[in-house]
Amino acid sequence: MPMQQDELERLIKEAFPDAQIEIKDLAGDGDHYAAHVVSGAFRGKSRVQQHQMVYSALKGQMGDVLHALALTTAIPQD
Repeated sequence: MPMQQDELERLIKEAFPDAQIEIKDLAGDGDHYAAHVVSGAFRGKSRVQQHQMVYSALKGQMGDVLHALALTTAIPQD
């Protein structure tokens, strides 16, 4: 069963309460999303570390319930 967009957002928000999140369903099938996540938690982290943090927030569902995620991350501009 595909992951619903609101579930994806909920998991990310749970891990990063301050996050600004934009999610797009790329194929309309609930399996292929693009997500842009902006959070202060990423400050001082490399891009790879930021992405690992988001994947960790998905609690092992990446590659299982969620097939593909085109992910971009950023730090808020002060």
